[in-house]
Amino acid sequence: MLNVSKQPPFLPSDTALTNEETRLKYRYIDLRREPMQFNIELRHKVAIAIRENLSAAGFFEIETPFMTRSTPEGARDYLVPSRVQPGMFYALPQSPQLFKQILMISGFDRYFQIVRCFRDEDLRADRQPEFTQIDVETSFLGEVEIRALMEQLIRTVFDDVLGVHLPDPFPVMTHGEAIALYGSDKPDLRVTLRLTELTDAMRDVDFKVFRAATDLKDGRVAALRIPHGGELPRGEIDGYTEFAKIYGAKGLAYIKVNQRAKGRDGLQSPIVKNLHDRALTTILDATGAQDGDLIFFGADRAKVVADTLGALRNKIGHSEFGRGHGLSVDGWQPVWVIDFPMFEFNEEEQRFVAAHHPFTSPKDEHLDYLESDPSKCLAKAYDMALNGWEIGGGSVRIYREDVQSKVFRALKIGPEEARVKFGFLLDALQYGAPPHGGIAFGLDRIVTMMTGAESIRDVIAFPKTQRAQCLLTQAPSEVDERQLRELHIRIRGEVKPAQTRAA
Repeated sequence: MLNVSKQPPFLPSDTALTNEETRLKYRYIDLRREPMQFNIELRHKVAIAIRENLSAAGFFEIETPFMTRSTPEGARDYLVPSRVQPGMFYALPQSPQLFKQILMISGFDRYFQIVRCFRDEDLRADRQPEFTQIDVETSFLGEVEIRALMEQLIRTVFDDVLGVHLPDPFPVMTHGEAIALYGSDKPDLRVTLRLTELTDAMRDVDFKVFRAATDLKDGRVAALRIPHGGELPRGEIDGYTEFAKIYGAKGLAYIKVNQRAKGRDGLQSPIVKNLHDRALTTILDATGAQDGDLIFFGADRAKVVADTLGALRNKIGHSEFGRGHGLSVDGWQPVWVIDFPMFEFNEEEQRFVAAHHPFTSPKDEHLDYLESDPSKCLAKAYDMALNGWEIGGGSVRIYREDVQSKVFRALKIGPEEARVKFGFLLDALQYGAPPHGGIAFGLDRIVTMMTGAESIRDVIAFPKTQRAQCLLTQAPSEVDERQLRELHIRIRGEVKPAQTRAA
């Protein structure tokens, strides 16, 4: 006998563990379980495959700093107080973005890093305050070439680790097409359902919900046809209506197509009486509805409609009903989404913000929009989605100081603010920066998909809870007054008792 053990809170052989709080508190027991051993080993294999493939392609793995300056654009930084520089703070990196661009300027034409990043985001399911990304940057390649290189990387990793052969090439669609057809910029192509645009056809109908949506500046009316959906009981339809409200919809109009040949008499819905014959014909023809189908409608601001019908599409497609009627298929369905908007308008701040980040290059033909109409400006940005998850996002970067300054002006970042936040990058761009671009993949997400795990916490050895806590070490924790004095910090307000920090 080498050692003795207390009675553990659960056995490594236990398969049905539902109490995640207990698992995370006794993580050293949880990690002995066979599924967790498999997950962590597979993560190791993925990391090895990535390093081998990128190294073979001429990429150097270069470490970038964890302690840098705060550049608060987007999510909140985690701040680290400096003891030797009173009142000064480092920030933990949300991404090595600026450093990898500077590496391109420094002559290291191909860089990668499997790196920890940190974001102090609001609490959401399956998000971690610290996460791992596969960070890649390369010089002298354009959008298409970078996508081809990174697509080959992911295809090879899936083949090496899982023996899975992903499509060659991956399909490509624009951001506009993805939103119009699937209601999502990370469409799950395993689901065969598509959205149908109806905005123009509903401008003169009596149904106030539809007509009001067409009057909005960014209003939209769209339909989602569910083949054989007429079989769904009313209670299930009502359940989908409640589901739609999660995404901001006020309700969920529908039409059951009983006998299309009978015209409006063959349709069942409270809204039919408020739609003229021409509108009904357009709905049936545009959606391709057949007898026995069900048509759901979204009518609101375009984002609400896309979010609602996009989520509904996935939910129905993957439901028992959807699988039974062939509305979704098994397997791996990757897709590139390109041509993202360069900017989004923030109503609260009354200014444009970067949709990706402020170092993304606009399309060459859209440079003039930076000053005339930023809302029309498209970016050289691209995301890789797989089965409805965004697993990687990147862009071609701005490599000219004058273009970068125009983007800052479009974002209402004045010269002084730009100099304070990004002066070192603006200086570096004046010394002959090459054209460059890159991408960052979420290692945690990729491994979660590969293992079929229920949560990204199941592929991270020591994860945080949804409340950003480590139950194993009880972090974050209070520190003593001496440490605070050394850091020149005083706590303002009442600190919550430890017992309120449950998972």
